[in-house]
Amino acid sequence: MGIYEELQARDLIAQVTDENEIRELINNGNAKFYIGFDPTADSLHVGHFMTLCLMKRLQMAGNTPIILVGGGTGHIGDPTGRSDLRAMMTTEQINHNVECFKKQMSRFIDFNKAIVVDNSDWLLKLNYVDFLREVGTCFSVNNMLRAECYKQRMERGLSFLEFNYMIMQAYDFYYLNQHYGCNMQFGGDDQWSNMLAGTELIRKKTGKDAYAMTITLLLNSEGKKMGKTASGAVWLDANKTSPFDFFQYWRNIDDADVIKCLKLLTFLPLEKIDEIASWEDSRINEKKEILAFELTKLVHGEEEAQKALDAARSLFSGAGSDENMPSVELEGNELPVMDLLVASSLCSSKSEARRLIEQGGLSIDGNKISDVNAIISYKEPIKVKTGKKTFLKIVSK
Repeated sequence: MGIYEELQARDLIAQVTDENEIRELINNGNAKFYIGFDPTADSLHVGHFMTLCLMKRLQMAGNTPIILVGGGTGHIGDPTGRSDLRAMMTTEQINHNVECFKKQMSRFIDFNKAIVVDNSDWLLKLNYVDFLREVGTCFSVNNMLRAECYKQRMERGLSFLEFNYMIMQAYDFYYLNQHYGCNMQFGGDDQWSNMLAGTELIRKKTGKDAYAMTITLLLNSEGKKMGKTASGAVWLDANKTSPFDFFQYWRNIDDADVIKCLKLLTFLPLEKIDEIASWEDSRINEKKEILAFELTKLVHGEEEAQKALDAARSLFSGAGSDENMPSVELEGNELPVMDLLVASSLCSSKSEARRLIEQGGLSIDGNKISDVNAIISYKEPIKVKTGKKTFLKIVSK
């Protein structure tokens, strides 16, 4: 089985421009492909996870990745999937985010066998009139407005700033094609219109073909994007989402999504995944543990994955060590329960803490707390559980 056939078997491939050519290129290790990452935050998140895994798979098959960090396009902001204008970032913010991205990507990509570029190196040097004359004539406004990423913004208003994003992304592909021999672009399926614009620009400017392939978006069984929690995105930075919380996110996904995520995101052999899929439903927690462990190992390393597994087992089955579960130190050794929840950041206010307790959502050391006036001692460490999935160990300073 070639890498293209493996991607198909894992249900990763969504759309391709030229299937036979793409299959031949990547199966023979002849693809010099790029994937772009706009530095809109100081960490990558679960939404980037599939493209990082795709890049790793293709590199392992002998293909050459070009990692494009969008220091230039980050000044504009991709309108895809947005109902509003992205916040404008300073050059300093963008540069900081770029460096954070590179550090996290190093867990997935062998930089010695990859090319890392920042499109600010060419986009920020463009002369506007020259750019319009060289590239603007290759684009039809009518065709651009038919793109899905623009359609959904027309009612609320699409700024001219964002309207330029597709042209800039297409120019990136053309620039990489001319300066680095880039022959393919990969990305999420919501990028299809932008990627087609790049292949068309290359064809018009050079008379040669370039190729594009999109991968399946990471959606749950209800068709909603994965990687979001009540408190926000699930980040790849351990300081923003701890390895334990990252583990817990995957440990708690819907039963119907487990095998799909094993195929899309892990590097377990397909034969092993088929074996896991055949297990009885009674082993669903074991399946989820495997998924959570494999993904935490990819992002944070095997040691952190094992710590998270031990902590999770301690919480759910009473086995294993709890020393690696998230913890917070508080002054003193006792507090009124609502003050305790606010001080530990488990609740944002006393009113939220009161609602949590009155609705039966708080347990401490396995005992449900129903008295909103209770005094809680943490002279010895206590394990606090809020809702079904949030755990925290509280210790005295």
